[in-house]
Amino acid sequence: MSRVTNSPPNFSWVESQKLAALAMPSKTGHYKFMLENGIKHLVCLCESKPPNHDSCPGLTLHHISIVDFTPPTVTQIRRFLNIVEEANAKGEGVAVHCMHGHGRTGTMLACYLVKTRNISGLEAIKEIRRLRQGSIETQEQENAYVSKTYQICVLK
Repeated sequence: MSRVTNSPPNFSWVESQKLAALAMPSKTGHYKFMLENGIKHLVCLCESKPPNHDSCPGLTLHHISIVDFTPPTVTQIRRFLNIVEEANAKGEGVAVHCMHGHGRTGTMLACYLVKTRNISGLEAIKEIRRLRQGSIETQEQENAYVSKTYQICVLK
């Protein structure tokens, strides 16, 4: 079992053993914690990669650069959802992060819920905010996937 002290900041599972969220990891122990808990893929939504990201072979970094406080593009959403789907099909967990694990991370998590649970954007927002307080920080982020354009994109 992993030591609590190595738990990455703001870490929680959104769907057990499939998708987790966190704030930016920085210590080797954070990456080891993820590996020990079945996470083989780390999706970074920050403009720059996290420190020490290459300290744990076996953890694959996927970098999707999104400017802070802005919503992801359709292409970025599709890429994220594909990463999660492909990893989960192999029984591998995925973790996603931005700086604090709220705005960009919450937006992508809500897109994931819209696709996997076939729920509305508003329902996804409520669920992500229930699971991860403070998620989805701006009206622009909220509007990004509540709009029919994003819901159609995510559901395809």
